[in-house]
Formats: sequence, C-alpha cells, structure tokens
Amino acid sequence: MDKEVLNYVVDKSHELIASPTCSKEAADAARAWLDAVGTDRQAEETKKYIAELEADIVPIDGLIQLAESETGIKIFGEEKAKEVACHGKEIKAAGAKFCDCPACSIVSEILSKKDQLLES
Repeated sequence: MDKEVLNYVVDKSHELIASPTCSKEAADAARAWLDAVGTDRQAEETKKYIAELEADIVPIDGLIQLAESETGIKIFGEEKAKEVACHGKEIKAAGAKFCDCPACSIVSEILSKKDQLLES
C-alpha cells in the first residue's frame, strides 16, 4: 500500500475514534486495525475494518427513516428528530447517499481508499 494512503487512513482512523458519533464497533475495529498496521495481521484486519465500516455507514434513507420514527424521537428528541429528518431530505435531494454526521463522513473518506487498502 502506498505510504501516503496508509498515513491518510491512519489519520482518519484516529479522527473516527475521537468522533462523538462513532459507534463502539467502528471504534474497536479502527483500534484493531491501527494495532495491526505494519504487522503480519494488517491484511486480515484491513478486511475486517472495511467490513465494519461498510456495515456502520448510514445510508441517507436509513437516517431519514430513523429520524421520523418513534425510536428517532427517543434518541434525538422531538424537535431535533424533525431537524435531522429535514436535513437528511435536503442532503439527499442534493445527491447525498449517506448520513453526513462526523463519523459517517470520516467513514466515507476512509472507504474512498478501499481499493488501495486492500492492495496491501
């Protein structure tokens, strides 16, 4: 793997772990991958990391559905849920495919390097 790509993903992985919207599973996968960089486990952990990121990134329709649901209202509160749903619809209309929260944005940036990551 190109050193520049590796450094980019290492930096983004640290950002992901620090993100307030990062799931425990994604943070754990990021830590495991970071621990494996430069070892004989790197290729295996890279595959696991990518699989976790692909499972965790929230499709825009999923975000909208969540925000409009009873569960979304419980998570966000009634007013914030309406804001999230409205925001989701706005960014979907502008072409967004995924949630744009900090964690999903970082995951999207990491996944943009997926092919280079898998070359390792």
